[in-house]
Amino acid sequence: MRSGFLAALAAYGLWGLLPIFFKLLHHVGPFELVAQRVIWSLVLILILLAARRALGPLWAALSTPRLLLPLTASSLFIAINWTTYIWAVNDDHVVAASLGYFLNPLVNVALGVLVLKERLRRGQTLAIGVAAIGVAIMAAAALTTLWISVMLALSFAFYGLVRKLTPVAPMAGLGAETLILTPVALAYLGWLAGHGGLAFGQDSFTTVMLVVSGAMTTVPLVLFAVAAHRLPMATLGLLQFVAPLLQFLCGVLLFGETLSHGQMVSFALIWLGLILFASDSMAAARRNRPATA
Repeated sequence: MRSGFLAALAAYGLWGLLPIFFKLLHHVGPFELVAQRVIWSLVLILILLAARRALGPLWAALSTPRLLLPLTASSLFIAINWTTYIWAVNDDHVVAASLGYFLNPLVNVALGVLVLKERLRRGQTLAIGVAAIGVAIMAAAALTTLWISVMLALSFAFYGLVRKLTPVAPMAGLGAETLILTPVALAYLGWLAGHGGLAFGQDSFTTVMLVVSGAMTTVPLVLFAVAAHRLPMATLGLLQFVAPLLQFLCGVLLFGETLSHGQMVSFALIWLGLILFASDSMAAARRNRPATA
């Protein structure tokens, strides 16, 4: 439990501090950042899988048509998510980006009901209703940045849904996704290089940071996989709010983003919805816990 908790905290902490990392690369275009992230993530994933002698599931996933199609869809969703997030951070919309990840668990529940035909408990219904009011207020108070939050929440929720329905291990799945995206990433980087716009190689700091972006993508996922095996889902669900909370604090405290009164009310209602959602999840976990002698 302790090692799982520390792994989860490290994973969500790294995800929560990503705005600081990407701000250091504000001079690199979002599309190149995503392309570099794809390439260097793939390199690291292949090294890790080879070290574990686990390349077999990766090649199996890529050679199985019934797996390749959903993995292509999840690749598209994660590429949209990464591009939107990097653009939002470098265009000073970190708070809007954090809202997207606060909304994500609630969107996941909604997709579970609409797509997987799961039934909501009363507490979950109340939580989603309160958060929905917060989103409506946000739509009125910050219409110009609402699309960022919605795009991030929907793209990551649909990514999670596709991966949930696709029987591929996490690392093999991410490896397949990055391999699928690699031809597009290489083509774009080649086009940039031909037009003199490639940031990679211009100076040592930028080059090193772009290489490190692969580790910033892969390492939290590995830590999350460790945590998922060792922690109850209710605990993992509560810890996931560490990442958007850190992103929110980065936006307000480090980067000086301001909140309107409407945004403050909206965030308060969404956080209240999350508290209700988390409380209901913990209560359900306690009820479902097997009795001990």
